[in-house]
Amino acid sequence: MSDPSRLRLAIASGVALLVATSAVAAPPPAAGKAPPLTVDIPFEQFTLPNGLRVIVHTDRKAPIVAVNLWYHVGSKNEPRGRSGFAHLFEHLMFQESENHKGEYFEPFELVGATDQNGTTNSDRTNYFENVPTTALDTALWMESDRMGHLLGAINQAVLDEQRGVVQNEKRQNENQPYGRAYTLIREAMYPEDHPYHHTTIGSMADLNAAKLDDVKNWFRSWYGPNNAVLVLAGDIDVATAKDKVTRFFGDIAPTASLAKLAPRVVTTMAAKRMTVTDNVPQTRLYKVWHVPPYGSADSDYADVLSFILGRSQASRLAQRLTFKDKLADRVFIQHGDEEIAGTFGIVVDVKAGVEPATVEAALDDEVKQMIARGPTADEVEQARTAIMAGVIRGAERIGGFGGKADTLAECQVFAGNAGCYREQLARIQKVTPAQLRAFAARWLSKNAFTLQVAPGERTPADEPPTVADLPPTTVAPPAKGLKALATGVDRSTGVPIADKFPELRFPALTRATLSNGLKVVLAERRGLPVVQMSMEFLHAGSASDQGVKSGTATMALAMLDEGAGAYDALAYAARKSVLGATIRTGAAPDLARVLLSAMSSRLDDSLALFADVILRPRLDPADFERVRGRQLSAIKQEKAQPIALGRRLLPTVLFPANHPYALPSSGTEQGVAALSRDDLQRWLATWLRPDNATLIVVGDTSLAELTPKLEKAFAGWKAPAAALPAPALPAARPPAKPRVFLVDQPGAIQASLFVGQLVPSTLDPGALDFDLSNGVLGGDFSARINMNLREDKHWSYGASSGVRDQLGPRVWVAAAPVQIDKAAESAAEMRREIVDYVTGKAPAKPAELTRLQSVQTKTLPGAYETADTVLGTVSGLVLYHRPDDYPQQRASHVNALTLDALKRAAAAVQPTALTWVIVGDLKKIEQPIRALNLGELKILDPDGKIVR
Repeated sequence: MSDPSRLRLAIASGVALLVATSAVAAPPPAAGKAPPLTVDIPFEQFTLPNGLRVIVHTDRKAPIVAVNLWYHVGSKNEPRGRSGFAHLFEHLMFQESENHKGEYFEPFELVGATDQNGTTNSDRTNYFENVPTTALDTALWMESDRMGHLLGAINQAVLDEQRGVVQNEKRQNENQPYGRAYTLIREAMYPEDHPYHHTTIGSMADLNAAKLDDVKNWFRSWYGPNNAVLVLAGDIDVATAKDKVTRFFGDIAPTASLAKLAPRVVTTMAAKRMTVTDNVPQTRLYKVWHVPPYGSADSDYADVLSFILGRSQASRLAQRLTFKDKLADRVFIQHGDEEIAGTFGIVVDVKAGVEPATVEAALDDEVKQMIARGPTADEVEQARTAIMAGVIRGAERIGGFGGKADTLAECQVFAGNAGCYREQLARIQKVTPAQLRAFAARWLSKNAFTLQVAPGERTPADEPPTVADLPPTTVAPPAKGLKALATGVDRSTGVPIADKFPELRFPALTRATLSNGLKVVLAERRGLPVVQMSMEFLHAGSASDQGVKSGTATMALAMLDEGAGAYDALAYAARKSVLGATIRTGAAPDLARVLLSAMSSRLDDSLALFADVILRPRLDPADFERVRGRQLSAIKQEKAQPIALGRRLLPTVLFPANHPYALPSSGTEQGVAALSRDDLQRWLATWLRPDNATLIVVGDTSLAELTPKLEKAFAGWKAPAAALPAPALPAARPPAKPRVFLVDQPGAIQASLFVGQLVPSTLDPGALDFDLSNGVLGGDFSARINMNLREDKHWSYGASSGVRDQLGPRVWVAAAPVQIDKAAESAAEMRREIVDYVTGKAPAKPAELTRLQSVQTKTLPGAYETADTVLGTVSGLVLYHRPDDYPQQRASHVNALTLDALKRAAAAVQPTALTWVIVGDLKKIEQPIRALNLGELKILDPDGKIVR
């Protein structure tokens, strides 16, 4: 996948868009002095004679090893006319290699890999996976085989296949609302000869023009051990690492060494403006400045200032634009923290009916005030604490996106020092208001690029043609002074597959009941100084909207996070930051949650705030109106995004209108507009009571330590005399014949296909087998639908199917965004795959059963690496009345699964009861879809109403 953003030290910098809201209030009461938050990732390192740099971090908490391989090759290194090569090669390297015939993922599925993926950005390409300790040889053999033995497996057919996949990834990104903004910003911010002028994914013309020899020469030049850093983190030591890495990678010859580019920050750009129209629900305003690159002090200052300006509920811009002046629904901050240049951007969703110029004037005024006076000491402390708390939470993960292995690899690749994060954190810990004011004066007083994306007709992409008469590529000469070693690895025997695997270690659970009847379930996990909690209220999810106004549950839960007890909205947000705590709310159909993540050293104060949220929400009228506007905007955004719209509409057409599951979880515009503060108070009084709650806790505490704290925090919370409601979740009849619903998305370059059916509840005895049977059809990368539409036909970037747990009937759905000119063909292939499988015409094969069993069981030692996954599993134990050893029982059931059991379970999907929802440009897809005769066809509007 392309990766235009970078997650660094879990600070959430890069260009990831972070939603922030706020309210005005007095400063919070002073927090008790707590010890400073710190984090360290100890490591050892060595370098092979061929130049491969290896970093080792030992963490024995789980029997897994994170393997993270970074190539210092990104889109900035691509020559003119060959944009997209680095990202295209990321995809090609997920294909077979010379000594492994078949999809790259196949051996990893057999050994239980988790968190496996690859990304490319302007500066590097990386590949990563977590594997059970006993399967480390599998991972190292595979990574080394594609580094040293790839080109013989790349032919024209493979190139054409992955070129098509990449082009559909590009279409999928650009088909979203505001989907071309990033491209427009890159092109405007950087001159044509700058390495960051073009996007990582490249242009369609350059991708089409890529020749096999050019692609191979690109690999021969740069993808060698001397341009790579390998991080091994987890259940590993440096001696074992050195032995294994030398054996598998030592015989790979070095390539040319890619020269490190000097920083190239643009300092002479004139102010620029651009306005485009798109199929968007509201105007979005972008203002972007140039700033220094990764590794500089100013880059770290940008992280802190981004928090103060727009990344917290108490941020300057959120206060001004969303609360005080009521000009915007959301504020985002973008810090593009890249190797040779950076960007700092502010993004605002303009409230309907507000002139964008008014918003821009207010935004400019806040920036000018920051330049003139800088932040306050309290603002800096809040930002510093929140950032450090985020770093600590990120350190729970050894691998995957933003884990410890990523942090070490990034530092080594870009700074030449795997411990550079220590300097970055030290700067953040010591930064002063004066330094941040000076940073703002240096960089945010310069000319900016302003982009306005307004509602209207979609502006088609206008990409230049590829460069004519490009000279043939050549292979850069290999680096001198490096050499390969003879290691004696016999690759003709194929990839080594482990035959022994670690046992599942799910934490023991302890329980207590507070004096008010609140049930507590604890999974104690030491090592990380964090405690996570989820207060879960049964039947209080989005299904509770039935009989009241649509959106009630979502709005009520959102208001819990907008001020509580003595803290109004702004004071509450500041208090969370000072404590390094996060409090979130959310709703599934059957369940409402209020979640706390607290630093162990600040648990008492964080728990007091958490109790205020649940027991003493303020529901201030001004905040209610602000949150209502934000929710209405979110619904409009949901309806404008084709994938979100399809998932929103499918339950409404599968369930009868009066069924609790027929309602969109975010609500309808009519329902949310009609809500009153009294409606929310009644809902909260009905559902948020201790006899309807279970508190699930995972982390750095014991029941003996925690119970007194909970008794104190929740003293006075009593169950009311009124009986709890008993919601009905009736079965829903499948339709008598197949149906098709089309939704128009003018100008779409993809069609989003959804096909679904109702299946029995999670409580049904056959539910587990059905869920497992889905794994063959669409449950993971190697499942049939994805292999067909992505890998075989390359009409889609990805296709899948699945079903989520529910107390009542569940929605099984298969989904695929596909290129618009292949919508009908893709729907036909999806129908064929589904019908052939569920009717038994093409039942599961023995190899598919083996793969399914491996994916479902051998991944378990790594699946419970984080507190979040443990918390989610415990929540399922409580909600579905499962025994504490359910994870082990489930694994045993999976291992005993048979082909006949899969065949019987798959038959729950009935070809005559399938319902399709397809979102796309009707001018291009309606007639071809009609010709398929998938079922009775109707046209819906985005609200689900029949148009014709």
